[in-house]
Amino acid sequence: MSNKMWGGRFATGPDAIMEEINASIGFDQRLFRQDIAGSIAHATMLAETGILTHADRDSILAGLNEVLAEIEGGTFTFSRALEDIHMNVESRLREKIGDAAGRLHTARSRNDQVATDFKLYVRDTIDTLIIQVTTLQLALANKAEDEAATIMPGFTHLQSAQPVTFGHHLLAYVEMLGRDAGRLADARKRLNESPLGSAALAGTPYPIDRHMTAEKLGFDRPTANSLDAVSDRDFIIETVAAAAICAMHLSRFAEEMVIWSSAQFGFVRLSDKFTTGSSIMPQKRNPDAAELVRAKIGRILGALTSLIVVMKGLPLAYSKDMQEDKEVAFDALDALSLSLAAMTGMVGDMVPNRERMRVSAAAGFSTATDIADWLVRELNIPFRDAHHITGQIVALAEQKNCGLEGLTIEDFKFIDQRIDSRIHKVLTVEASVAARQSYGGTAPASVLTQAARWKTLLTGQQHDPRPLPAKKHGGHGDGGVA
Repeated sequence: MSNKMWGGRFATGPDAIMEEINASIGFDQRLFRQDIAGSIAHATMLAETGILTHADRDSILAGLNEVLAEIEGGTFTFSRALEDIHMNVESRLREKIGDAAGRLHTARSRNDQVATDFKLYVRDTIDTLIIQVTTLQLALANKAEDEAATIMPGFTHLQSAQPVTFGHHLLAYVEMLGRDAGRLADARKRLNESPLGSAALAGTPYPIDRHMTAEKLGFDRPTANSLDAVSDRDFIIETVAAAAICAMHLSRFAEEMVIWSSAQFGFVRLSDKFTTGSSIMPQKRNPDAAELVRAKIGRILGALTSLIVVMKGLPLAYSKDMQEDKEVAFDALDALSLSLAAMTGMVGDMVPNRERMRVSAAAGFSTATDIADWLVRELNIPFRDAHHITGQIVALAEQKNCGLEGLTIEDFKFIDQRIDSRIHKVLTVEASVAARQSYGGTAPASVLTQAARWKTLLTGQQHDPRPLPAKKHGGHGDGGVA
């Protein structure tokens, strides 16, 4: 039996294998809200332009709202024989209101219909993702404020480099995520043109008002070229590209959380909410949530590659290949959404071991650069020469098996007679981070300023920097600033 929705040209129905490969209802049914919204806007416009009677319009709108209620209520039966969400909705509408349903498809095609539905869906998803990104940014900014004076090692090549503050490290991800939100917003802005009314590829002879339907659906304008409108999938490619970059950032952070929570580092602890145990080793606390976030970039990047490969060889206008755009896109955007939620939870859950971080920050001669800077600043030694002198000082400390702070003034003078006792003031990790007050630097005061700036941007409410924590006496094990 042929498909009654398009089968006038065909005497028999499709082979079972053809039906299997052709049907998309198994995944595109999630577009039902967008599909019905597009149909409501289209029917309203057809009536306003005199193409459809007001009586038919009223019948169609009432029927569409009934179909929507059935789908939302879980009583709607989706049919594979009807291929996709468009046919399923229209078929059910016809069962409800009769011949008037057949007039709904006047002046449109499934080609512009699916492009419209998909754009509406992607636009809605972007709005949700941006909210999730900003929620994670706010969680990081709050944590950065709490840990503005917590000292940790900063790494290059994963080797101890210079001391930084934990708050500064967390704010680096706030900056990355800010760019991610910007890319998503840019993609949303570019996609916000309505394909509806482009019909199959050439437009329509009916006197439709595409500006009206664009406005009703919240688009900025209708697309200006009907061929491009039904051929375009740039909007989902760009969105998934932005998602892949965001997922890459989340993966980098997740990798650090895996490292930090290991017994060898012990910088942070995640609770039972975001860890699992081992089936054989009872002592294990595995950071599975972070590991899974780290892995999501694989499927999201795979989706991006899949979309580009599907589109790269297609002539204008629509080809059935383009049906393959949705499953991978849905999966990628779902994966990013879940990753953002998981990471937000972990940021709120993780507890830093401030003493462990500070001890690690002091290892590996991490204040060597501070010595070089002191030589330049206080003794007017050219930096390249200061760098060489500092290298000799580090070599001496290695020979004596002590840290830089363990060297005596005599040790320093052995390397260079110009050095005096003031140099001891720059050897602590506290002094190192406190000195880096240049804009964007790691000093606690700078961290508090940047955290407040981000909280103001993210919430729309003014946030002033918190005061610096009081200096601690009798040690720095709690991460306080000396």
